[in-house]
Amino acid sequence: MLLAIDSGNTNIVFAVFGDDGEIMGEWRSSTDPNRTADEFGVWLTQLMQLDGVDRADINAAIIATVVPGTLFNLKTLCRKYFDCEPLIIGDDDVELGVRILIDHPNEVGADRLVNTVAAYESYGGPLIVVDFGTATTFDVIDDDGNYFGGIIAPGINLSLEALHQAAAKLPRVAIKRPEKVIGTGTVSAMQSGVFWGYVSMIEGMVGRIEEEYGARMNVIATGGLAPLFVDSTDCINGADPDLTLRGLLSVHIRNTT
Repeated sequence: MLLAIDSGNTNIVFAVFGDDGEIMGEWRSSTDPNRTADEFGVWLTQLMQLDGVDRADINAAIIATVVPGTLFNLKTLCRKYFDCEPLIIGDDDVELGVRILIDHPNEVGADRLVNTVAAYESYGGPLIVVDFGTATTFDVIDDDGNYFGGIIAPGINLSLEALHQAAAKLPRVAIKRPEKVIGTGTVSAMQSGVFWGYVSMIEGMVGRIEEEYGARMNVIATGGLAPLFVDSTDCINGADPDLTLRGLLSVHIRNTT
């Protein structure tokens, strides 16, 4: 079985894939570069046991991280608790099967690369992947499955937190879809500004990307808030919450078979 680890800016997702490619279990931890391999190991193996996953059955691991400070402890976790040397997205000897067609290929986040792999395998190209994470990213995949470029914008929760921190009278509010665009109170006005503002940004960015690329494109959303936005705009064709994990599985298969 394969242990796939997606270490983002806010959360680390651990998933175990069975030999049939199905996810046997999935667990989340807050991202903390100071958390040791032993802390991860005790926490993760206990959760695995509760879900009926035997750590002795894991014989391979793969890691994608956008937080370099977590890498050492995650690699140590794989070696010490699962007796395997993990593949690392971004290492020179790890083949992705896609070309990175931007000025500085080493600047692309590991999660965005594995999203490219999984999205093209599932949906073909050209394609836009909108990832609602700490940042909201738009990744453009060309007709041949190559990473063509992208856009990075502040994430939704980050924007709400910035409003609260920077304006003395604005409270901290949760993201939700308001019933009306025009707010009739401070909270509803903030929620509308962020939610419908992001919907408008998505629609505008997708239109501009398609115009610049010169073709209509399939648009897939991923990340925790993806389902909320899929139902609020016609420009997104669907949500795929396991996109990054499937990309890690695909890269593992490519490099081990």
